[in-house]
Formats: sequence, C-alpha cells, structure tokens
Amino acid sequence: MSSVLPIAGRLSRFWPRSEKGRLLLALGSGVAMVFAYAPFGQSWLAPLGWLVLWGLCDGSSTARRAAAAGFAWGLGFFAAGLGWMYVALNVYGGMAPPLAALSILLLCAYLSLFTALAGWLMLRLRSGRPVWDAALAAAAYMLGEWLRGNLFTGLPWLMIGYTQAPPSPLAGWAPVLGVYGVSMLLVFVVALVGQTLRGRLRWPLAAAAVVTVLAGGVVLRGVAWTQPEGAPLKVALLQTNIPQDQKWDMARVQDWLALNADMVRQHARSLVVLPETTLPMFDEQLPAGYLDHLGALARAAGGDVVLGIFTRDEQGRVFNSAISRGSSPAQHYGKNHLVPFGEFQPPGFRWFFSLAKIPMADQSRGGATQPPLQLGDQRIAMNICYEDVFGEELLHALPEATLMLNISNLAWYGNSHAQPQHLQIAQWRALETGRPMLRATNTGMTALVAPDGSVSAVLPAFTRGALEVEVQGHRGLTPYALWGNTPFLAMVACILVAAVTIRRRSSLRQAR
Repeated sequence: MSSVLPIAGRLSRFWPRSEKGRLLLALGSGVAMVFAYAPFGQSWLAPLGWLVLWGLCDGSSTARRAAAAGFAWGLGFFAAGLGWMYVALNVYGGMAPPLAALSILLLCAYLSLFTALAGWLMLRLRSGRPVWDAALAAAAYMLGEWLRGNLFTGLPWLMIGYTQAPPSPLAGWAPVLGVYGVSMLLVFVVALVGQTLRGRLRWPLAAAAVVTVLAGGVVLRGVAWTQPEGAPLKVALLQTNIPQDQKWDMARVQDWLALNADMVRQHARSLVVLPETTLPMFDEQLPAGYLDHLGALARAAGGDVVLGIFTRDEQGRVFNSAISRGSSPAQHYGKNHLVPFGEFQPPGFRWFFSLAKIPMADQSRGGATQPPLQLGDQRIAMNICYEDVFGEELLHALPEATLMLNISNLAWYGNSHAQPQHLQIAQWRALETGRPMLRATNTGMTALVAPDGSVSAVLPAFTRGALEVEVQGHRGLTPYALWGNTPFLAMVACILVAAVTIRRRSSLRQAR
C-alpha cells in the first residue's frame, strides 16, 4: 500500500480544493464521457470518467455536496451524450431554438437527479470499510441507473456498460449479466481502484479484481451460448434515405411509394426489410393493391417483405407497425414501448405539442407479449426503433425467436451521435440474447450484428442502398435470457439494505 500513497499524493495536487472547482471538474468529466461511446469508441474513458465521479463524491465533506457533484457530472454527461435531441425539436419539430435548448436542458437536469442520488447514497451510507464501500458505490450508482431506465417509461440510453461493446473484454460478461450487470461490475472494480488510490486498500486486491474481471470476460467470449437453427436466410436490409423534412410532404408521396416498390423489386430475397414508417401514411390510405404488389415481388423470390407503416384499428387507435407480405401469411407487429412526447402525450404536457410539430404523436401500445413473426423457417422477434433500448423487454420472445429484427427511423436526429450509439445498443441486445440482430433504417445505421455482438456488415449512413447478407438463425438461451435483471436487482437491494443496517447500528453505538 505504501507504493500507492506517493501516486495518490501526486494526483491530489491536481484535485480542485474549492467547491466551484470540484463542480467544474465533475461537469467536464461528465462531458468527456461521451467519447467512451460510439462513434468515438474510447472505452477506456468510461472507467476513468466514473473514477472521477467516485473521487468527487468520496471526497465530499457532506452527502449534500456529494449529491451536487453527482448532479454536475450527470448534467455534463447527458447534455453531451443526448444533445442530438435538439435536432428533432428545432430542425424537424419546429420549436424555437431557445425553447428547444431549454427542453433538452430540463431533460438532462431530470436525468442528473439519478446521479445526484447515487452521490448522496455513496457518502450517506459509507461505512469506512474499503471493499464494502466500493460495493456500496456500485449499488448506489446502479440504483440510479435502473430508476432512470424505468421511471416514467424510462430512458436507459447511455448505460455505462454500452461502452464495453466488442472488442472490449467485458463484452464477454454480457450474455451472463446483461448491460446492467456489466455496468455494476465495471463501476465496482473502478471503485476498488479508487479505494487503493486513496490508500485504504492494498493494491494486490484491486489488481486481482481487475485481472479477474478482464480474464473472465475473455474466457466467456469463447462460450457459444446458443446454437445455429435451420438453413441460412438471404436478407436484404433496405436503407431508403428519405430526408425527414420531405418524408411528410404529401406532394412527394407518389415518389416514396415508387421508391419503396422499386427497391423491393431490385433486392427481392428470402427476406426483404424496409425501415420504420417507410410509408408516411396509414395502410388504409395506400393505393389499391400496393401491399399486394410488394408481396408479389417478394413471393416471386420465394420470400417475404417486412415494412414499417402506421395502422389503425376499429376503435381508431393508431399503431406504429411492422407488417409482412409475401410467401408466408400476412402478419402484424405493433410497437409497444412508445417514446414520450414523440409518440404519446404524457399527462400535463399538451402545451409541449403546441410548440413542437410532431406528426403521429398520439399512438397506442401494441402489447407486451406479441409473438414472433413466422417467416419461412425463421421466427423473427420484431422491435421498432427505441424498443431495443429495453433489453429485458425483448426476452419475452425467447426461446421461440431465432432472429431479432429492428426497424428504425433516426432521420429525426440528423447526422449526429444518435445513429452509432443506437447501433452500439443493438450489439448488446445480440450479446444478451445470443441471436443475430438485423437492422433496417431510413438513414442509418443499417447493419447485421452477429450473436457475439460484432458488427458483421453495415451500410454508410445517409446513403440509399441495400445491405444484402446471409444470416443464420439461433436457438437456445443465454444465462441473461433465463434470469433477466433479477440477479442484478437482488444484488443492489441486498447491498443497500445491508448498508442501511450497518449505518444504523454504527449510529446507535456512537449514541451510547
């Protein structure tokens, strides 16, 4: 331990002493975290950035100051990582620039409350036992992450585990622990390193933890959790690249109808996939025989076509849907996890929609347990755009589903980090389920992700074309597909309950 103390002493020279300096460091390190995610891919910045957050919270004189550090770190983190939402509100939603910026700032401030809660808990429940306090820090942070991913429909974008997509060794833990579990494992080990730098823990223990986690990930990467099922499927994933500001122009509808039909005709395969809402209208508004025509084109190649379109039921409810036509019976999937403000109106926010012009913003949920699409020999678990951010919600389709298919339209966010970040999330869904993830998008990133989380093929963003691939369905269940987030939640709950108990007993002893 004595060899670590000089290092910690040298590092402390650069540590701000004033509260203002501490908050500025928190803000800046939160901003820097965006470079740990796609498209930058500097995954090493994730543990470093979280180490700074831990150090600021651990070194705070009061729980309130630790919460302030957590809030500042979160504000920088979410503002840098989610700033692309401004494009949807201002450029395509028509909201005035100051109001759009204020809306994003308020969202980021709300999300930062969860990192503030983590900071408060880290200090408030600290026991003075280095290893235990490292576990407490991990549980406190991950409680905040789970809450932001679930409250008010949730926004689990930018989970710290996503930074460890392949080729990171930690990706090997994904089929076992899921992104929440891997995130918790990562921050626990970083907190152990922090305790060592503080001189409270001998370095061999922290080094052993780091080596064990990395080596375990490498070993687990070699495990085939699922097995091939059936014959390979020839697939064409179509990227239509229709500009968002032209998509809803009714004067161009005939152009888009012709474009979609022409792309299906050119690239007919066993499975042809068009992106989310590729036709900007209800299915009932399509020209007579249009869907039958697409089905006939696919059927001629012995396959099926899946496309995104809005549908409406007998009660007038609107659904963001994926429908199929072709050799197999016609099938339907309705998006279930809707985007607040973009796809439904939260109570009390009608005023928001008077400021932003967002079409089809009053949709209904399709149902949480819709069966996979049976297309030929494959059973395809559909998810539309934002739905693949909620990994545990996709598990209901297993083990029946052999493939996963996401259709998206991220043209709302322009040429931003949203597209590569979303592809990185898709890598985790493939890892967690042991299934290939197919992605067909309007402007990017149209890709095939293999069951090991590697991106097998991808089209350049903002180009029109087809990604023609051959994909193998898989059967079987990963440990995460069996357990979901239950072990993670149980671990967090046990640590926090134990921390409260230890703290209470310590307070009673001091009172005596």
